[in-house]
Amino acid sequence: MPAYDDLPRTTLPMPDRPKPGLTTYDARDPDTSFAPIAPLRPPAGAPNVLVILLDDVGFGASSVFGGPVDTPVAQRLADGGLRYNRFHTTALCSPTRQALLTGRNHHSVGMGAITELATSAPGYSTIRPNSKATLAETLRLNGYATAQLGKCHEVPVWETSPAGPFDRWPTGSGFEYFYGFIGAEANQYYPTLYHGTTPVEPTRTPEEGYHLTEDLADRGVDWIRRQHALQPDRPFFMYFAPGATHSPHHAPKEWCDRYAGRFDAGWDALREEIFERQKQLGVIPPDAVLTAFNPEIPHWHDMPDDLRPVLARQMEVYAGFLAHTDHQIGRLVQALDDLELLDDTLIYYIIGDNGASAEGAMHGTFNGSINYNGMGALETPEFLRARMDELGTPSAYNHFAVGWAHALSTPYQWTKQVASHWGGTRNGTVVHWPARISAAGELREQFAHVIDVAPTILEAAGLPEPTTVHGVTQAPIEGVSMGYTFSDEAAPERHQTQYFEIGGNRGIYHRGWTAVTRHRTPWLLLGAQLAAFDDDVWELYGPDDWTQSRDLAAEQPDMLHRLQRLWLIEAAKHGVLPLDDRGAERFNPDLAGRPQLIRGATQVLFPGMGHLNENSVINVKNKSHAVTAQVGVPDAGAQGVIIAQGGMAGGWSMYAHEGRLRYCYNLVGLRHFYIDSDTRIPAGEHQVRAEFAYDGPGLAKGGTVTLHLDGVEVGRGTVPATQPVMFSADEATHVGRESGSTVTPEYPARGNDFTGTIRWVQIDVDAEAANAEHLIPIEERWRIAMARQ
Repeated sequence: MPAYDDLPRTTLPMPDRPKPGLTTYDARDPDTSFAPIAPLRPPAGAPNVLVILLDDVGFGASSVFGGPVDTPVAQRLADGGLRYNRFHTTALCSPTRQALLTGRNHHSVGMGAITELATSAPGYSTIRPNSKATLAETLRLNGYATAQLGKCHEVPVWETSPAGPFDRWPTGSGFEYFYGFIGAEANQYYPTLYHGTTPVEPTRTPEEGYHLTEDLADRGVDWIRRQHALQPDRPFFMYFAPGATHSPHHAPKEWCDRYAGRFDAGWDALREEIFERQKQLGVIPPDAVLTAFNPEIPHWHDMPDDLRPVLARQMEVYAGFLAHTDHQIGRLVQALDDLELLDDTLIYYIIGDNGASAEGAMHGTFNGSINYNGMGALETPEFLRARMDELGTPSAYNHFAVGWAHALSTPYQWTKQVASHWGGTRNGTVVHWPARISAAGELREQFAHVIDVAPTILEAAGLPEPTTVHGVTQAPIEGVSMGYTFSDEAAPERHQTQYFEIGGNRGIYHRGWTAVTRHRTPWLLLGAQLAAFDDDVWELYGPDDWTQSRDLAAEQPDMLHRLQRLWLIEAAKHGVLPLDDRGAERFNPDLAGRPQLIRGATQVLFPGMGHLNENSVINVKNKSHAVTAQVGVPDAGAQGVIIAQGGMAGGWSMYAHEGRLRYCYNLVGLRHFYIDSDTRIPAGEHQVRAEFAYDGPGLAKGGTVTLHLDGVEVGRGTVPATQPVMFSADEATHVGRESGSTVTPEYPARGNDFTGTIRWVQIDVDAEAANAEHLIPIEERWRIAMARQ
């Protein structure tokens, strides 16, 4: 590995300290001498670095670790590098990503949960302390070119709007280039994208062949080629984090059809099949025990006969999604090979940021927002059968059943979110670096954790851990470099103790032993009854129990108590306490203690504004509200979107249709309710308004929608039910058009711009919505707004 050089790299940015010497008067003086300007570069021999992080892939999914999904690119890298079968994540998305990017435990960097659940407690604030700089910033300040493509779910929710601030976005956290999405998930056909901090649109439609993973690979290949063409002597660090394979499970039909019939035997049989293949490959020991089938999950033979084809298709689509993703990653690898950079590029291929996702409920879902809104009963077997052929396509927002997640976490217990057990935290990982790793095709069994990636990369680059960054003294990195394993399969493991915690599910690893307790079940999204933390039942597993299959708690209570105390010590050290399993309270910013971008009962938006996620727009759910717009209509009449929130999976839109004012409420993609005006909007300046009188109190109630034109009622209708929790995790609010998928099929995904002009749009809720004065002068609006400052 590169040797450390004599530059002061522990202080970043490195101070400019010109050496004193003779100062001459005339540049022609023979004594005039200055050292040539040397661009900042890492130490000689520092490799390029490519870190690939997939989303929601269980240990038993990919073929390289015995799974049913063909991943030849991962296999190619494994054949030329190393497979790690005891590499661990945190069991959840944002925590794993922040840990990976900093080399610190997730609570240490404020990411004890996903960003949407931030509280004011330091371990859960989602604010990374400035004393814990990212790996990207450290590499950039040492001369690396840096790029992130894909998912960024580390930005505090109150900072995710196009207004910023952007210092915790990728380009403010060390990445010179960013192309991707800010949030938990993305529609693979209609993503909400940013280039740097600028909102952008996909270059093609789904009908033209657009898919987000392919787009990210295109951009990644272009960036690598550009760096090599213009700065071939400058190493790069690329973090490639596609939205795949997080729901929605979207993949081209031809990729899904490759697995037709492959999973007809069901998830019980698939579990057994994966387990045997894992033993044949040697990625688990020959004496490993397959953990017992989870009694909370139905067996395949318990599922209705007429539903099984739907369930099998869910898995076919997921398999096509993962295989398609591996193929796109192969394009990056091949680009490196074509440029003769592959041998000297350190590649981490981390196959999942947690275990397989069990958030699709027992029958899976055609539209994930149905479950998130507590409406799972709407998706009957008949409904799912009728839409089976749409799974994976732009018209679906699908997720597979819990049974598949359980199978894809083979041979371990539990799934994503369950940080206590290996099914939630153990992810197969491949490391490839032919220039420094000669042990091609070998397996490594030393315990490793996602926080070990950053120190490994620094060591590989010959870079010291910085002591100050931007004048701030840095806390030590908490991970352990994995470099000691590269050439020695028998090296004693150095990462000997590691705590785990997500949502009250907690565990501790110490020198082979594990003590764990599961506090909550991941597929119970709403209304779950949780025990007190002290009433949780702890389990104990010994060093010779690869899969956590035999609980020794009753046999060795002293060891269990010792590890419980150790967990508590580690929890106190890293900011895990106080434990927090609250639900509704953490969705309320005031109760949670986090900033709220939009406050009050009124919000004014202007034409051209878009990419506004649900944290950037006043909340209209479960309450009366009104939407008012000042518009100019051309002589030919009006057409197009005035304002829309959400998309095909749920939302609402106020628009002009054939010259008339029209309102659509899309209920979780299942029903569209339309209210139409009885008159056309005349040419000229007018004020249009939709009032929603909510039928509360309570959640998800319906309401009456009244349309007004210049203060006069012109239409009325009812919406029998509404979405209580969310419209979409990624689809946004836009003024003057709708981007992404559309709330209603009545207008196209492109070319739905309002044909007139929009001066402003105002959203009022509760008491403000009941204002009888339908005409709101703009001057009065600004006077009130200024008076409230």
